[in-house]
Amino acid sequence: MKLFDNHNHSQFSFDGKRTSIRESALSAFEKGLSGICFTDHCDFFVPPMKAMHEDLASEVFDVEAQQQETDRVNAEFHSLRTAEGDPFRIFKGIEIGVQKSCREQIRKHLSTHCFDQIIASVHYLDDTDPFYGGYYEGKDWKTAYGHYLETLYEEMVWLGKDFDIMGHYDYVARYAPYPKSSIFYRDFSDIFDAMLKFLAQEGKALEINTKTYKDYNGRIPVLDTDILKRFREFGGEAVSLGSDSHDAGRTGDDFMKYVQIIKNAGFKYSAHFESRKLCMTAV
Repeated sequence: MKLFDNHNHSQFSFDGKRTSIRESALSAFEKGLSGICFTDHCDFFVPPMKAMHEDLASEVFDVEAQQQETDRVNAEFHSLRTAEGDPFRIFKGIEIGVQKSCREQIRKHLSTHCFDQIIASVHYLDDTDPFYGGYYEGKDWKTAYGHYLETLYEEMVWLGKDFDIMGHYDYVARYAPYPKSSIFYRDFSDIFDAMLKFLAQEGKALEINTKTYKDYNGRIPVLDTDILKRFREFGGEAVSLGSDSHDAGRTGDDFMKYVQIIKNAGFKYSAHFESRKLCMTAV
């Protein structure tokens, strides 16, 4: 079975200093993956509350340096072969943090560089950072989750052709303070229908981000399979697996568990992108 980890961070991300392209790529190969893509963080605006903690005005990585290092490691690993006898692949990507206030910068940046794949994610909204808790202040769970989903959908529609994978739609549930730790289709059916229909019609991939479904302060979000099934009903076929790793040990984390979930939901393939072209491999 050919599996690709499509969401990883390296030493070029502001928060990826615990690993390197070489270390994470080698880990992915040793775990039997067919390839790995490095989608380092790119956010043009950091909320003041986060800037105070990390002394960052932006989180824009050096694309040229990242891609040169990817080429170097690809060359070093050129003789590595997967279980199927294929060359192990290392892809060049970006996780673009979509924010309405930065649209002009985002469009220019994506048009300036070439990537294998582009993940569109929301990390910050309303000048707040969910990780540090500010986003949730004054909101109940339904308002907080719903507004996040609506923001992600709005920015994806604006990006249009300039992205390939919708990243961690349930990121907002990871660090939330509510007993309601998961996002379910039944609670947000209207926005999910709009979002999933858009992805299916445009040939975009829905990401299963395995980092989301981990214990954080005693809360473990779960993946709602009704979301996968609804995506399938709209004609969606592209489901992307991503570990969202920031250290080499987490590449490909829990992939076999979620491959079975994908299959049970009626999907026959997992998706990755090469030179922005959708590639499907049987699961």
